[in-house]
Amino acid sequence: MTINYELGITKPFPCNYLPGQEERLLVAVDTNLHNSVHYGWLMQQGFRRSGNDIYRPHCINCQACQSLRVLVQSFTPSKSQKRLLKRNQQFKVVVSEQIKPSYYPLYEQYINNIHNDGSMFPASEEQFQSFTLNNITAQYYIEIWHGETLISVAVTDKIPHALSAVYTFYHPDYRKYGLGVFSILKQIEIAAQLEHQFLYLGYQITQCDKMNYKNRYNPHQILVENQWQTVNK
Repeated sequence: MTINYELGITKPFPCNYLPGQEERLLVAVDTNLHNSVHYGWLMQQGFRRSGNDIYRPHCINCQACQSLRVLVQSFTPSKSQKRLLKRNQQFKVVVSEQIKPSYYPLYEQYINNIHNDGSMFPASEEQFQSFTLNNITAQYYIEIWHGETLISVAVTDKIPHALSAVYTFYHPDYRKYGLGVFSILKQIEIAAQLEHQFLYLGYQITQCDKMNYKNRYNPHQILVENQWQTVNK
């Protein structure tokens, strides 16, 4: 039996990552796809979610966005990643399955101090809820603590056989500790402990300074012409 699902295509709009470019998205509008099992399948096809919207870049003349996932069972940290792990041994990692009131003030500090030149400034509760609340899949909230102080939270989707990194925010005073990288390393570690295959990191965009860091976790796979290709640098 063949099952058909409804997808939509947005109109072109200015690209958020490459100046002078336009982007458009393929959107999974069929609500039958809005559950963890189907979302896991869609992620294998290069989709991501933002809130309750599931999408994939569908640009006519550009293939800059490459879906990337880390092979967590065979991951080996680089020398710099090992140094970071050693340096941050003082921090405690706690995995929560419930959002906590302390998260939003930390997020607000993060956006208003570190990303005050970006499209998410100023921080708002509505914006915060767009990635911490959804009707598609459950989440982990990977907390990093320095003593009694919450210094970072990595919002992580739970999908079959994988985790998906959604968004990480941290205290501005701890910027020098590389908490974004540290959080990804801990997400890889947790995914491996859960015996998952992958940690999805979203789209690697080599030409964009803010989006060209995801290929530093090896080995990983990128989706090229609907085929996953393994990269082991």
